[in-house]
Amino acid sequence: MCRRPIIATSDHPIILKEAAPLKPEDKWIATVDYEAFAAEIKKLGEELEKNQGEADVKHLHKMIGWSNTCAFLGLVTMGLGVNLFSVLMLSTWTFSRWTMIAHHTCHGGYDKCHPNKNRWHRFKFAVGSFWRRLNDWFDWMMPEAWNVEHNNRHHYNLSELDDPDLVENNLADIRELRAPLIFKYVLVFVAACTWKWFYYSPNTYKELKLAKLRREGKPIPAGVNPSDAVTMRSLITTGSQFYSVWELLAVVLGPYLIIHFFLLPLPLLFIAQYLGMEPSICYTNAVKNLFLAEIVTNVHGFIAVVTNHAGNDMYRFRYGCRPFSGSFFLRQVIASVDFRMGTDTIDFLHGFLNYQIEHHLWPNLSMLSYQRSAPLVREICDKYGIPYIQENVFLRTKKTVDIMVGNTSMRWFPEDYEKALLELDAKAEEKKKNSAIATK
Repeated sequence: MCRRPIIATSDHPIILKEAAPLKPEDKWIATVDYEAFAAEIKKLGEELEKNQGEADVKHLHKMIGWSNTCAFLGLVTMGLGVNLFSVLMLSTWTFSRWTMIAHHTCHGGYDKCHPNKNRWHRFKFAVGSFWRRLNDWFDWMMPEAWNVEHNNRHHYNLSELDDPDLVENNLADIRELRAPLIFKYVLVFVAACTWKWFYYSPNTYKELKLAKLRREGKPIPAGVNPSDAVTMRSLITTGSQFYSVWELLAVVLGPYLIIHFFLLPLPLLFIAQYLGMEPSICYTNAVKNLFLAEIVTNVHGFIAVVTNHAGNDMYRFRYGCRPFSGSFFLRQVIASVDFRMGTDTIDFLHGFLNYQIEHHLWPNLSMLSYQRSAPLVREICDKYGIPYIQENVFLRTKKTVDIMVGNTSMRWFPEDYEKALLELDAKAEEKKKNSAIATK
């Protein structure tokens, strides 16, 4: 029987001395000074946040300008015929509005540095009314629901069973399906083209409902596994105890479907008539381009979003951990992957999701801060021997699809070491409390 890892008793370094046998790819776990690593990461995050200011706001508005330019070019050309240019511009508009502008604002990345607190603040942006949703971030997902599912559940339960975005768990049906591999690939491709409205919208809305139950102290409905994803398929075939199909359509999906795809191109009927063009043809062209752009933006989002935490080199965990503890910081690094990075053009095309490690270490920073911090984080990880993975996004897509179809599996962090690290976290928290009491 394997012994539990031994925690070094001297103040420095706090290292898990190897007692239980580790696989070759996990040997690094027994050699890390976790306390020193966590201290450096925490200090860097504090410095980054302190140094945010006017440059970060200017950078945000630069990215907004690029996104709005895509919107303008797509909207003014979408009635001229079904064409790739309009589709790509419309798709990139939708993608960037979500992954860059809404994403980092809803995390609080500009709470302290942006002068307009009435809009560019996590508790104001896109939430509170349908008008705010329409003006700030209009997409398949309800912003309030996405804030719960992503900002809270995903970020603070990363790669645990309670993580609603755990690919290996959510795609268990396809992984275990007794079918030819080519059929599984087809299913994954269809999912990539539809996932925002088919999976993400209903599942984020489920998390909003779950959060409301927890907040009110009410029990979860009997027979419901809260970690199971709610999708359009499950909603239609078996239903959900959280909400009905009609509620989802009326509150979440319906408004976006009607306004974005059918009302948005209506002005083309009058513009085309004024220019002597056929109004119905221009309108129909626009609708077709919008629907094609929807498919493209789903695929774009799949490649940039779904791949962030999946692959046979990404770790999974059994137990929850304290936010911003040593375990927390470690998990954000070894369960996340960065892509190519470094210039605004490259980062814009990735939706600034190519800094996933840095974003998960400090969710409430600006896009510019992630650009600044990436080389520093890598340097710290190299110093302590912690794997820092940065790969091409298309290679990561291949590794993610391999997880989805069951070709490969994610790594489980060794349980004894996971428990030992949680003990370190508890001791560090106790030490912090005692120090605070002593200074009073």
